[in-house]
Amino acid sequence: MPSLLRIPDRDPPQFVTVPRSVSDLPHILVHGTSAERLEPIAQALRQHCRITRGDSIPDALRLLAATPYDGVCVLSPEISPTGFLLEATGLLQQLPDGLALLDSASRVLWSNGRFRVLAGPDRDVLGQAFFDLFSSSELLGPDYGPFHSALATGESTRTLMRIGEMSFLELTATPVIDSDEEMPSYLLALVRDVSEETIERQKLDAIYRAGLELGDLQPQDVLDMSVAERVELLKSKILHYTRDVLEFDTVEIRLVEPATKRLAPLLAVGMEPLAENRELFAYPEGNGVTGFVAATGRSYLCEDISQDPLYLPGAPGARSSLTVPLVLHEEILGTFNVESPRPRAFAQADLQFLELFCRELAIAINTLKLLVVEKASSTSELAQRLLKGLHAPVNRMLNDLVWLADRIDHHDSDSQAVIDRLIDSVQAIRGGAAEVCAEQSAGVTSPTLGQVDPFNGRSLRILIADAEPETGAAARDLLGRLGCTVETAGSGGIALLMAGKLNYDLVIGDIRLPDMNGAELYRRFCEGHPGVPVVLMTGFGYDAGHSLVKARQMGLRTTVLFKPFRRDLLLKAICEAVQINVPPSPPKSGVTGM
Repeated sequence: MPSLLRIPDRDPPQFVTVPRSVSDLPHILVHGTSAERLEPIAQALRQHCRITRGDSIPDALRLLAATPYDGVCVLSPEISPTGFLLEATGLLQQLPDGLALLDSASRVLWSNGRFRVLAGPDRDVLGQAFFDLFSSSELLGPDYGPFHSALATGESTRTLMRIGEMSFLELTATPVIDSDEEMPSYLLALVRDVSEETIERQKLDAIYRAGLELGDLQPQDVLDMSVAERVELLKSKILHYTRDVLEFDTVEIRLVEPATKRLAPLLAVGMEPLAENRELFAYPEGNGVTGFVAATGRSYLCEDISQDPLYLPGAPGARSSLTVPLVLHEEILGTFNVESPRPRAFAQADLQFLELFCRELAIAINTLKLLVVEKASSTSELAQRLLKGLHAPVNRMLNDLVWLADRIDHHDSDSQAVIDRLIDSVQAIRGGAAEVCAEQSAGVTSPTLGQVDPFNGRSLRILIADAEPETGAAARDLLGRLGCTVETAGSGGIALLMAGKLNYDLVIGDIRLPDMNGAELYRRFCEGHPGVPVVLMTGFGYDAGHSLVKARQMGLRTTVLFKPFRRDLLLKAICEAVQINVPPSPPKSGVTGM
């Protein structure tokens, strides 16, 4: 490559004349100023070298590509000393990213050392088409024709290239703009190795998809399974994603039994039998790393087990371990432990990935707790399905009837009487189906719900105000088996109309309804239906409108519920609202307590 010389664009320089033959004179390309200011400088230089003038950047680049020069003289007041040093001293060669100058056909005219390394250290890149150098690459977007786009728009474009399976390069194409040309003739290609960041992002996406799959445990999917079968379904999903997404082969998961603080084994792969069967409790001392994590809720990275006093032997030949709590709504559900035969095998990135995965796993475990019921007889299952099928159309008819009743002239007593009879008939249909279901289910027990009647024999009528039908369905599945009648309203306005026509023991309302927030719902029920207690719920834990604070200022005293429902918190909130003494929860034991 020719050497680069910068001469300030000021008065012509003074040279000492040394006679030489013209053929011996160095051939210099001069560029960087107007023709008028260039001529006196060129006259002085011609005594010492052969001069070729480049009038523009594209013109100079074309001349450089076509003819060998001994040097380039840049005459410009716009190049700072720092910029000049970057170009003249070869610092561009030291850039950590690959840089190449391309012509309009994407052939390489010049490149720095890093570009040659990325393209292949043993290849001659000059004159080669860019994508011939990266022939095994696959463009992943967002721009699938980056060079064409840059030349056509005159703006930089960016895209991602995959090289093989685990290598990713980010390509930025920037046109070299010259004011004298409509279309750029040259491009700067910046190539950056983004393999680590891209693989990390793909892993995060995979963890998110794994979380969706783990939590996809709908009632209709698990109704025909026994408790053990449901647990095995969840365990198989956990093991699949632990190996395929997180790439951990040795894993142990334990769940906290709230009554005893015992850490009951849920899943253990690759652990010593003694470690797998060891009795552990959620205490910070005397129970190893697992007990410490379960007691404190803090993740624990053990880089070298031989130097860690908390570690208890687990996997054969283990040298390092990583343990993360399973936490949902600030409650510690259990622990997730992985081990490796290599010391310092886990980095902070592994810790963060496992923490993200455990958040999704905690939700899945909680969902399974809510959905686990004993397998009923085939007759009972048929009755339950019949009742479930009736719920949506019956509830829709009730919503429509109370809406219609509100819009009929109140002096039209005949029409009001007809609507009242229709409402009574709709409720009688559902009541009759519920009685048949109860008869067919008599004697069928459910360890999940326990043997204790939480409502002391009361058959409660509960209204759920939520725009998501799944919320009402979940409440109906949980409370219907306890003898409660659950009806739903998709908005606050319909909920108020329902309460005006029908009698309810309790209203459970979301803080974000289509027509009002939780504070307004609470206020309007207090004004219009003061005898009906209201419980507010949220599915995300973030209350942008501060409706919970406002409702408490207006007198709300009940517990706020989170979706998806936890059975114990749902029953506690209902008992508090309707002033029933909360019965003790049935005892839990290990995995079967799920």
